Amino acid sequence: MRSADPLRARDPRASAHAIVLIMGVSTVVLALLTTFGPNSVSSATRAASWAGVAVLVTTIALCRLVPAERVDRAGGFVLIGLAGVLLICVLNVATDDPSAGAQAFLAFPVLWAASHLRWAAVALVTAAAVVGNGITQVLLQPLEPAMHDQLVIGTVLVVAAVILGRAASVQDRLVAALQQQADVDPLTGLVTRRVLDDALTGALERDPTGDGTALVLLDIDSFKQINDAHGHPVGDDALVHLSDLVRRQVRAGDAVVGRLGGDELALLLPGCAAETAARRARELVEAVRAAPLPRADGGALPLSISVGVAHAPLHAASVRELYAAADAALYQAKRAGRDRVEVAVSPVPRPADGLPRQRSAP
Repeated sequence: MRSADPLRARDPRASAHAIVLIMGVSTVVLALLTTFGPNSVSSATRAASWAGVAVLVTTIALCRLVPAERVDRAGGFVLIGLAGVLLICVLNVATDDPSAGAQAFLAFPVLWAASHLRWAAVALVTAAAVVGNGITQVLLQPLEPAMHDQLVIGTVLVVAAVILGRAASVQDRLVAALQQQADVDPLTGLVTRRVLDDALTGALERDPTGDGTALVLLDIDSFKQINDAHGHPVGDDALVHLSDLVRRQVRAGDAVVGRLGGDELALLLPGCAAETAARRARELVEAVRAAPLPRADGGALPLSISVGVAHAPLHAASVRELYAAADAALYQAKRAGRDRVEVAVSPVPRPADGLPRQRSAP
């Protein structure tokens, strides 16, 4: 069984840690009240309270033993919040305790839900707490004081849930913005090196077609001269122009295009034979050659690229080896006169530190 997304946790692991802490504190408090406090006045209240302790301990054990993501997928966290509300209401009735202190325990599941669950789940747990407390107070008190307590406690629970829920939503947006910055290059809109590395690692592990995985590295020829002669804004325009050209040359879902840094871009082609990758690299060279950069003054700036192609398992077996092989091929394209494609030679010796060589712009 899978719950709908609105009932899922924002962060399953954080939700699990928080609920275990809250239930642990509640267990200790309930045990103390049962041993020394008002819950020890009769055998019935003691039995009900110790049953509540057993439920809490069992839930804690389940949260520690079952992976948080699995609990979340099954809708377990919202069920824990609702079960917490039910347990508190049942204990208040069983111990005949309508006091503000007993009602205050309803803040635990509501505040936890508001901090860790999505809005639909927060609304569900909060509504259950308000309704459950109203029913409990009517059963335990005359109508007038019951309605007074319900108004006060219900207002506090709803306001607290809204404030915490909004704060959690703001935090989610900030985290999403930071994630976007980490995943997407702000200038070109291409993915960053981190995303490309993850995709490359996954492609090498899966390789579903058996054709292997190709990595294409390319950069703009004489990029430093472009910056020096025309200014860095034109250099930025050239990078954006090249990124758009590369994106137009690939199909959605067919490749991953990323910026490694400076003027160097990478094209990951999963399930692509070496010959096909080399052909597509040559098409890129021709496309860039045929599409000069439009200038603000109405002119056009000719561009060309050098490209290095490497293939796994033909030229390399690991992520580092594939980068090193493609980088060496790109070096060779530069040395051979630029505006061309070179394919890696197999095998490529690994540097002493196992990392691709760093190079400056030629």
